[in-house]
Parts: sequence; C-alpha cells; structure tokens
Amino acid sequence: MKTRDVFYLHGFASSPASAKAAYLAERFGQHRITLRSPDFNQPDFATLTITRMLDQLGREIEAASGPVALIGSSLGGTLAILAADRFARVGRLALLAPAVMFGRPGHRLFTPDQVDEWRRRGVRPVFHYADRGERPLNFGFYEDSVRYNAFDAVCAQPTLIVQGVRDTSVDHRTVEAFARGRRNVSLSLVDDDHQLMASLPRIWNELETFLELKD
Repeated sequence: MKTRDVFYLHGFASSPASAKAAYLAERFGQHRITLRSPDFNQPDFATLTITRMLDQLGREIEAASGPVALIGSSLGGTLAILAADRFARVGRLALLAPAVMFGRPGHRLFTPDQVDEWRRRGVRPVFHYADRGERPLNFGFYEDSVRYNAFDAVCAQPTLIVQGVRDTSVDHRTVEAFARGRRNVSLSLVDDDHQLMASLPRIWNELETFLELKD
C-alpha cells in the first residue's frame, strides 16, 4: 500500500532545514509528495523533552489523512520507533542512524561526568547545528529521556534502517542488536559516518522501493 503522508523527524539539536531534510524533500516533491518536517525546537529548545516531541508528533499524525510513514534521523529515529509503538496510524518506518541507545547506559552523547554536572547546574550548553552556536538545555531533557527505551518498544511495522559503520555517535553494533530477531526490519550497513550524506543517493533509491513510489 502506497503511503502519501510522509514525515521527516530531525535529530537532536538539528532542524527541518538540515541538508538531509532538504535533499529528501526535493525528491519527494518529484513524486508530488510534501515531506512534512515538524520542528521539535519549538516553542523553546531549552525545555525540549522526548515526551514533548512525541506529543507534538502525535497531534500531526492524527491530523493526517490516513496511514503515515516516518523517516527518522538519529534521535528522530528513536522518536519514530516510540511513535510506532504509540500511534496506530504509523504504517512504515525508515530509520537513518537511529540513536536506539539514547538515554541508556553506554550512549555516547553525554558522559557520566557531564550528566552529573548537568544535574548540579540544572542546565548545560549544547551546540545546536541549525543555529551554529550553543543553546541552553534543561536537565529535564535527560531526566525525561531515561523513561524511554527503544528496545522495549513494540514496533511491528515494516522498517528500513540505514546505518554507517564509521558512525562515532551511534555505534553500528547497537543498531545491529536492535534489528536482530526483528523479522520486520531490513538493515543496510554502509561505509559512511553519522550524517550519511555520502549515502543519500542510495538511501533515496531504497526509500523509493520501500515506500512503493516507483511506477
């Protein structure tokens, strides 16, 4: 079944204006599909939480006309997994370097010492790629993140994952562990880093097939 409502979920400290989002939006446009890209920085990056992201995405999914496909990048990939568990309208997932360990021990984004300091101060500066500068983020973000575990999510929808083996932000072995034993998941490992920019043509080719966009 073809999916006409497609959402792109940007990663942590990124935005819908990223180069990856623009690349995909242009190609979906060739199929007369508007790629919907919620801005999870709104209303304020400092008060960002995964719960807020899920609530925002849920409202947009409910406003769609039918089944939706989610394309999630990095933390957006984790969000897509959690949304698939929560919202019945999610029909397919495409995950690009999904941060499946986010909020769990062993994740590379914040070290234990950084978390301890963050807890003491209540806020920490985070480099925001869209703004090309630091923005404050409340400790509530971390406290909220540990409530969620992508490995525990019930995610039975057809799922495509593309993961770089040179990714220093998301260990490809954790993504392989997530995919292992899930018959609904197709995993492609590529010789690329976390941004997957060199792999975008291959990603698009796989997306066209996966979302049944080719005539």
